[in-house]
Amino acid sequence: MFHVLDLGPNGQPVAREGDEWAAPPPAGTIRWIELVEPDTASLEVLRARFDLHPLAIADCATYGTQSKVDDYGRYLFVVIHSFTVAPDDPLDIQVHEIHAFVGESFLITVHDNPLPSHEAVWQKARASRAVLERGPSWVLYLDVEAMVEATEPLVRRIRDQLDDLEWAIIEQASTLDLKLVFRIKRVAVAMRRVIRPLRDTLGILHRRADSRIPQRTTVHLRDVADHVVRLAEMVEEIREVSDGLVTSYQAFQAQRVNEVVKKLTIFSAIFLPLSFIVGFFGQNFADLPYDSGLWLAVMLVSLVVVPAGLMEWFRRTLL
Repeated sequence: MFHVLDLGPNGQPVAREGDEWAAPPPAGTIRWIELVEPDTASLEVLRARFDLHPLAIADCATYGTQSKVDDYGRYLFVVIHSFTVAPDDPLDIQVHEIHAFVGESFLITVHDNPLPSHEAVWQKARASRAVLERGPSWVLYLDVEAMVEATEPLVRRIRDQLDDLEWAIIEQASTLDLKLVFRIKRVAVAMRRVIRPLRDTLGILHRRADSRIPQRTTVHLRDVADHVVRLAEMVEEIREVSDGLVTSYQAFQAQRVNEVVKKLTIFSAIFLPLSFIVGFFGQNFADLPYDSGLWLAVMLVSLVVVPAGLMEWFRRTLL
């Protein structure tokens, strides 16, 4: 289903629905065409009426394309991405991909599922003529800005979760949930694969001299590009911290094992001479003085003095 938002020369934004409105706008009108869950027939309508390039239409029919900018002369074809998470699992990340055609007087956005930040921009443009009045590229900027602002809390939440895990390991000597850490790392890697191309795409958009992107929009796109750079650095930090956390936990566990082994070694070293003394005096030979009180006293004293001496020696040298 096509959703169309028109802004005429002297009126307020008008929302319409239907295939008949998915066409180039009349002179003096700015038109935003929104297509969700496109099918082959809908994409063919856009191709035929706007004379869109078949390669761009082919990109709209498939998802998994990296963020990019393609210049087709009359319009720019831009692919941008955003993220949302499941309500019950902050690590269940869904990637949203939006394909946009930006012309002098029209904006066409195509995506496969609803996106709250994108819908908020649509409602804003529907309520205020100032949004469409600044041109299609301004709407694209607002869309990108909304998606980036919606992504940042997700990245910060993951980073804070990782910081809590690191604090628990270092300060409280807690057991690390390796499965959770590896999930965080996997999410960070997936985000990095999306954010890096988006960063490059926005860099291209705000650096190019293009009549379809006014100077005012370029300045704001540069600000969003800087924001995405910070997001990319945060995601990279999450990945590096997760790697370091696993390494630190392994070192911590190895240290704990070494402490246990050291204590067991000391324990064994203390009981080894006691076993020798008891075993020696427990031999069944007639020549041994079983009836000697002196040797009994020597044995009993050695059972106390030897382990005490060993404990003092271990305390001074090892503990």
